[in-house]
Amino acid sequence: MTRLSQDALDTLHAGIARPQYDRSAVKPGVVHFGPGAFHRAHQAAAFDTLLAQDPRWGLTGVSLNSRGVADALDPQDGLYTLALLEEQVEYRVIGAVGRVLTKDDPAAILGALAHADTRIISSTVTEKGYCLDGQGVLDFAHPAIRADLEASRSEGWVPGSFTGWLVRGLQARRLAGRQGVTVLSCDNLTDNGRKLEAATIALAEAIDPETARWIADRVTFPNAMVDSITPATDDALRQRIAAATGLEDAWPIQRERFTQWVIEDRFAGERPALELAGVTFAGEVRPFETAKLRLLNGAHSSLAYIGLGRGQETVAEAMADPELAGFAERLMREDIAPSVTAPPGLDLPGYISDVLARFANPAIRHLLSQIAWDGSQKLPYRLLDTVRDALAAGRPVERLALPIAAWLRFLDRAARGGQAITDPMATALLGRAGDWRSVVAMREIFGDLGSDERFLRAVEGGLAALEAGRLEPLPA
Repeated sequence: MTRLSQDALDTLHAGIARPQYDRSAVKPGVVHFGPGAFHRAHQAAAFDTLLAQDPRWGLTGVSLNSRGVADALDPQDGLYTLALLEEQVEYRVIGAVGRVLTKDDPAAILGALAHADTRIISSTVTEKGYCLDGQGVLDFAHPAIRADLEASRSEGWVPGSFTGWLVRGLQARRLAGRQGVTVLSCDNLTDNGRKLEAATIALAEAIDPETARWIADRVTFPNAMVDSITPATDDALRQRIAAATGLEDAWPIQRERFTQWVIEDRFAGERPALELAGVTFAGEVRPFETAKLRLLNGAHSSLAYIGLGRGQETVAEAMADPELAGFAERLMREDIAPSVTAPPGLDLPGYISDVLARFANPAIRHLLSQIAWDGSQKLPYRLLDTVRDALAAGRPVERLALPIAAWLRFLDRAARGGQAITDPMATALLGRAGDWRSVVAMREIFGDLGSDERFLRAVEGGLAALEAGRLEPLPA
């Protein structure tokens, strides 16, 4: 079968959407770190829509940890297929990505960051890519940050971390007399723009104080939130894509049709007209972000750890379990919603109903194991902040503690079975997994919650409930 490429576009089966612009006229205006599935399903699709009106916003991807995306997309001229999962699946070929750079070519990465046409540097590197500590500030003890500090002592230094590359690229822009840029985080992190700004300036101050001052004066870091359920690509998707399009695609992407992207209107220069793709520009992103992180992502992680413990594989399977689906709904409506201030125009009860319906969508095979990745980095923002608010307000935390208990059991099962987990703190977590109090005492994850007796009693009650096969722990 012929492989997807620019030359093969004319052979696509009828009914398959394709780029509505001349790709040869596109200029790369955005450098994006982390061009994985979520970015290509979400932000790249939005820029693909914009490019039909304005060719100055093409994407250059940067993959620091793997050559997988580059090896898949480069032979396809950056093209890939997006499947929108509904009862009737829609297929669309996305052309916004021009090339994908890897750490094997640091000069090309630096050149893209410093290029005059680059107006946005964006990221989906996940929470762990920011190298933050439990308080949300740059962790100077992190091995990647220590390595960057050491490397920066040499002329022409090459960073290893995402934050290090930001400092290096912005330093190069300053030295080349370029304009400032907008650094746009698209990761599930509360106040993602502000946290990334503080981390970048902190590292720059340690490396090049003049660049730190230039960043503070010339670069903006708007907050943003993104939402669209994006299951991992598997061979079944590749086969469906080949049958639907008539072309082989090494790395197609799938997501639900629903998509939301809210960006703080705080740009260093020109703002792309992404409203053409349904993007919302707002003066304040935090209410949208909090609603999504706590309600959708918090419930997602809860379903993942509890569902895996009950032998379930996907979110839809977990939602088909009446007891677990009922628990998730009560958790959202009774325990998480009181900590969320709805942004203007958002009906919180209706939003919760919509999220539950999205979770139950049988067309989406979203693996619980995928959601369970990197729990040490996700849980502080998805559940632990809600726990802190509930404790401060004197509200019960027993139900909120149950998914934390499920995560602790998830770690214990992995440790006892000699199984690996995907988490940057895997070694420390698995080494402590036999003693849950030792895990909860890790301040880099739990902060001061590890010494809060109400929380500890709630976690203990959650562990007892799960051991007994219950999803409603007794009050502590």
